Amino acid sequence: MAPEQGGRIMDGLKLLALDMEDLAVISAHLQDAVVKVKDMGYLPSSQRFALLLNRFDWDSKETASQNVRRRAGLHFERVSAAKVRGLDLKNGEAVLNLLAITFLPEDEPSGTIALTFSGGTEIRLSVECIEARLGDLGPAWGCSKAPAHEAPLAAGPAKDASL
Repeated sequence: MAPEQGGRIMDGLKLLALDMEDLAVISAHLQDAVVKVKDMGYLPSSQRFALLLNRFDWDSKETASQNVRRRAGLHFERVSAAKVRGLDLKNGEAVLNLLAITFLPEDEPSGTIALTFSGGTEIRLSVECIEARLGDLGPAWGCSKAPAHEAPLAAGPAKDASL
């Protein structure tokens, strides 16, 4: 069990993804993470897409039988474009539930990273290669229930939009 501070579990996950297998590990740790639209951004001049999430800690549930969430930061480097589908960028308070992160190779090592959310929402990042970092940003906190969701809807075309 991790050390506690004020009733909150303290330890941190730090992961780097440089290939599809690494990205699958990050995706597994972020399954059912929630993120507000206002906590995501694409910086074209820096070729970076970043987001702050509250991830559900599946490891804590399996090892300690607890429902725990953690604040985490995720960013992708070498991003040349970001497209969204099913997302109102003007509604910054909208909360999205992340289901999976996948890589669709094109002219390897380049391709598209797809962030798939419940309700059919999707963000697609055109990347030169896979380079992603995930890190917990503070202590964990308890939550009353484990996430539950329906299967994602079939994908439709993505549109250009600035985040």
